[in-house]
This record gives sequence, C-alpha cells and structure tokens, in this order.
Amino acid sequence: MKETGTAIGGYAPDFELPDTQGNVHHLTRYLETRQVVIVVFLGNACPHSRAYLDRLKQLQADYRERGVAVMAINANDPDRSEADRFENMKAFARETQLNFPYLRDVTQDVAESFGVRATPEAFAIDRSGIVRYRGQIDDNTEQPEAVDNPYLRTAIDRMLDGRPIEPSATVAVGCPILWRSRSS
Repeated sequence: MKETGTAIGGYAPDFELPDTQGNVHHLTRYLETRQVVIVVFLGNACPHSRAYLDRLKQLQADYRERGVAVMAINANDPDRSEADRFENMKAFARETQLNFPYLRDVTQDVAESFGVRATPEAFAIDRSGIVRYRGQIDDNTEQPEAVDNPYLRTAIDRMLDGRPIEPSATVAVGCPILWRSRSS
C-alpha cells in the first residue's frame, strides 16, 4: 500500500498539543517513560470513531501497567464540523469518560505529518520514536465480539516482546479527515 506521511520504520512527528482538560501533551515526554505510545486520530461525529471508544478505553486499562499510553487526537476542521469544535471535544471526553488524553490539532500539522487517512487511524510508536504500526484498530468496527484480527493489540504485544510486527500496516477504515481549505 502507498503510504503518505510517516512511513513504518520512520520517526513519528513530535508534537505538543493541548487536551480537553487544559494540559499540554508532548510526544517526546511520553517516549521518555513509556515502552509504547499509541496515537489514535478520532472524530467526534464519526460513527467509526465512536464504535471504538470502549475498545480504546479497555486497551488503555489493559496495557497501562505494561508501559503503554494511549492518546487521541482530533484534527477535524471545526468550521466543517461543529461536533469537532473544542468545546464539543471537552463535552465528548467527559460524556464518554475517556481514560486517555484527547488532544486538539487545530493547525492540522500533526495529522498531515502522520499522513492520516481516516478516523479512527492508530499509530503504534516505540520508545525510540519509531512508528512500528499504523492502520486499523481491529477488523470489525461494528461487532467487537466478532473481531478476528486485533491488529493494534497484536502490534503492542509484539512490540513489548521485541518481535516483528505483521502486518505492520493496514488500511484505516472510517471517516475522512475534514481538512481546512488550503486556499490563500
């Protein structure tokens, strides 16, 4: 598959972004203390993103003690989607009781650097800052109990065990990123 943005085996773009709680998160700081950092791009109104919220919260709970951190980023243009305005992100995080930070990429530079295709799209980054996996969380958006390939969990397990990740990339399925108009 043709990749845009950060390639598997390349360095993840560093970022410093605000979250819905008023804190600022810097990828480099996470890499100093975590074995694996999961960056997932979400959209408030995207039904695919919403379908994965419980699985992402469970993933964070299951792997926190093993040195894994999940963080979500919303890069959608709030002028194109009122649901993705920062105030609505705050309400979304509260209502869904996220157990991981929900960050705002207002400039869309981080999403563009990663080469995000859709929401949700996950990136697994090792302690050295190298992207080891990108793509789907698993192979069944609508039926968590019918998942055959838990891609992201498999990638995390293999990373923690020091084994190669196969597949290292899958095609994210979901809603397109709502990009700002780039006209001047």
